[in-house]
Amino acid sequence: MKAMQLRAPASLDNLVPTDMSDPGDPGPGEIRVRLAASSLNFHDYAVVMGMIPAADGRIPMSDGAGTIEAVGEGVTQFKPGDTVASIFFPEWIDGAPPATAFRGVPGDGIDGYAREVVVTPQHWFTHVPKGYSAAEAATLTCAGLTAWRALFVDGATQPGSTVLVQGSGGVSVFALQFAKAAGARVIATSSSDAKLARLKGLGADELINYKEVPAWGAKALELTGGRGVDTVVEIGGAGTLDQSMMATRVGGHVALIGVLTGFAGPVQTALLMAKNLRVQGLTVGSRQQQLDMIAGIEANAIRPVISDHFPLDQLADAFRHQAANKHFGKIVVDI
Repeated sequence: MKAMQLRAPASLDNLVPTDMSDPGDPGPGEIRVRLAASSLNFHDYAVVMGMIPAADGRIPMSDGAGTIEAVGEGVTQFKPGDTVASIFFPEWIDGAPPATAFRGVPGDGIDGYAREVVVTPQHWFTHVPKGYSAAEAATLTCAGLTAWRALFVDGATQPGSTVLVQGSGGVSVFALQFAKAAGARVIATSSSDAKLARLKGLGADELINYKEVPAWGAKALELTGGRGVDTVVEIGGAGTLDQSMMATRVGGHVALIGVLTGFAGPVQTALLMAKNLRVQGLTVGSRQQQLDMIAGIEANAIRPVISDHFPLDQLADAFRHQAANKHFGKIVVDI
């Protein structure tokens, strides 16, 4: 089968196509999946650029979706022909994340989904929303579930809530869609008027161009009559955290999104305490949370926003496109 491997030292130039042995038939409790799509996340970019160390020869990509070709003895959740999507943490089924979760992330701690076929335990995948293509399903594993957890697991978004989303990447667009489906008011920020117009088309109620309004936290307060927003989906990290805290209501929630927020930076602890804020880091979610998200997607007929498609052998070009910030929503790799 064909695959993409990351050679040392990690760089886009060292992301190379290779031929690998077919994994064969599934054993007891296993499924064989013919992968059809993956999607790009900043986490994947961090791996291929060496920001997150990975073994020489690692197959990247945490997201994978495709069709089940065969099931092993004892498999009860799936049958051949089912369309399935991977989960980000194969060993995090429900409840609190296990301490070992990060060691098993596909494309990071273990080989990922930039390949044609995988054989895995059945619990590494879930069914996809009814009517979804593999390309659509491949957008859910990381970005979709991260947005879901920020709003509905760690947060308590409901009708009448106010949510602020930053930019127009995969997590932010999903957060906008999910928040609007829940009946929330959404304030969206971007440095591009063209992208803000597209966010408006997806339902954003208020728009802020943060290049024109650098103190956008105060602007968000103004737009909420001085109250502040209930939740900020924070992807900028140290560079935007102060503005996010300024934008949030007393007792509100700032969801720090994984590696998107960077690795270090100053925090205005006086503001944090004065507002009694809850600033919570999160990294994707559990298998059960993915199933809950899929139920929510089906109930509200939500479809992902796909910006661009690249073939598997042009994976490095897909990452260059991502780094240039030319996309809106998700970039999909067709396998």
